[in-house]
Amino acid sequence: MDVVTIIKAIILGIVEGLTEFAPVSSTGHMIIVDDMWLKSEEFLTKYVANTFKVVIQLGSILAVVVAFKDRFIGFLGLGKKETHESRLKLTQVFVGLIPAGVFGVLFEDYIDEHLFSTETVLVGLVLGAVFMIIADIFGGKRPTAVTVDQITYKQALGVGLIQCLSLWPGFSRSGSTISGGVLLGMSHRAAADFTFIMAVPIMAGASFLSLLKNWQYFTLEALPFFIAGFISAFVFALLSIRFFLKLINKIKLVPFAIYRIVLALVIYMVYF
Repeated sequence: MDVVTIIKAIILGIVEGLTEFAPVSSTGHMIIVDDMWLKSEEFLTKYVANTFKVVIQLGSILAVVVAFKDRFIGFLGLGKKETHESRLKLTQVFVGLIPAGVFGVLFEDYIDEHLFSTETVLVGLVLGAVFMIIADIFGGKRPTAVTVDQITYKQALGVGLIQCLSLWPGFSRSGSTISGGVLLGMSHRAAADFTFIMAVPIMAGASFLSLLKNWQYFTLEALPFFIAGFISAFVFALLSIRFFLKLINKIKLVPFAIYRIVLALVIYMVYF
């Protein structure tokens, strides 16, 4: 695999890392960049290229684990014992994961076959932006959960159901869950923290299933592409997580929604 091909993997990793935790759809950005310029299907085949767009998220997952290491150590029962009952529990995280996990397994083949295209991503970008604007207008005024430790099981389940919208590439997992959390009474920061924590098991599961399904298409030649993308995604995701968490309570969701709509219009004019 030549240097140019590795550079393409690094570029996709940068796109993934910078956009995974902002509510702008990392998968949508990767599909647009790849379809318009990088053309990874030409040297990886369609199924391996689609799997790469999922598996590269493992780099972002590792970044979340590093950024929230104390939280995950606590989930494993290895950290300091918490004395108050309001601490976010691992069971609440799993309640939030169930809906999207079930729908993801049921519709994975359809999504891979029909929704990984620039056209469908543009639709997701616009619809997700509208949802985010609605969340900022009608939610977040007097949150009942100011921190992630105040989230209830009902809110966790509600966010999980809304997260199913993100199965449409371009809608954005973080965009749907943060918006849903705000509408359900969370602060923007609490919804963002919960979103990032939920990301670890659901993205790890999606990556594992995609690898398992498309294992027969892989060759050793594709391994450097995956490794380069993974490292790139990890580094840039770690940087973007810290930046985004400082930003979200200040600027809310509307600026990201405007960016999504402008991006969709620009790509539509250029691509079509």
